Amino acid sequence: MKMLFIGAGKMASAIAGGLVRNGVLAPAEMWAADVHPHARQAFTDATGVHCAEAAEPLARQSDVIVLAVKPQVAEAALQPLAHLLHGRLVISICAGLKLHRLAGWCGHDRIVRVMPNTPLMVGQGASVFCCAAGVMEDDKTLCCKIFGTLGTVSVLPEEAMDAVTALSGSGPAYVFEMIQGLVDAGVAAGLPADTALELTVQTVAGAAEMLRQKLGTPDELRVAVTSPGGTTAAGLAEFVKADFRGLLRNVVLAARDRSVELGRGVK
Repeated sequence: MKMLFIGAGKMASAIAGGLVRNGVLAPAEMWAADVHPHARQAFTDATGVHCAEAAEPLARQSDVIVLAVKPQVAEAALQPLAHLLHGRLVISICAGLKLHRLAGWCGHDRIVRVMPNTPLMVGQGASVFCCAAGVMEDDKTLCCKIFGTLGTVSVLPEEAMDAVTALSGSGPAYVFEMIQGLVDAGVAAGLPADTALELTVQTVAGAAEMLRQKLGTPDELRVAVTSPGGTTAAGLAEFVKADFRGLLRNVVLAARDRSVELGRGVK
């Protein structure tokens, strides 16, 4: 099997690199195409996979096409290749682009739409995919194998994809923002910046691991660590005062709405 990445950015590099590290595909079984020379060089340096400027010669020899460009340029990237895509599985990781639009550009509906997130760069991704009518069971198995080597993978109806994009797709940025806020607060409270960062990262990672190990629900674990009238209760009271959960809901809904707009072709 030969796999072609159209677009050689960080996500494509993370996927290709993960496939090589986990022995799913060898570098010789993949290649990539990107118009930007710096992206081409970075992709090859990170993965050992050849990256060219022109996609067409590589598409002729590929069995699977991974569309890994920004959604705003996906149509321009695909349409010149449409005459070469018949019979080939197309996997899109472009945020917001619906299956029917991708099918129109490709000229067929053997298409999988995937929403991964950036922690797949370290093998801790959360990926969700949905399938058009032309996708076969072997195609689904392949997608599970590809993205399952890089973290968790789930299959949902396409109607859920905008919500997935808003929650897990954009979610790492929300976590990074929260971490930086906690670091800044630690510094304001008297800690050195590097110590505040180390403590915050380990605290977030440890709390996530407790949930991963199913030691309780988020609410149960929060209650367990909160003594009445104690320091944690004082801090949590500020969350309640600021409607922290309401803020997070608004953040996710705003991202979901933007995903919907991207799916409609709104710039």
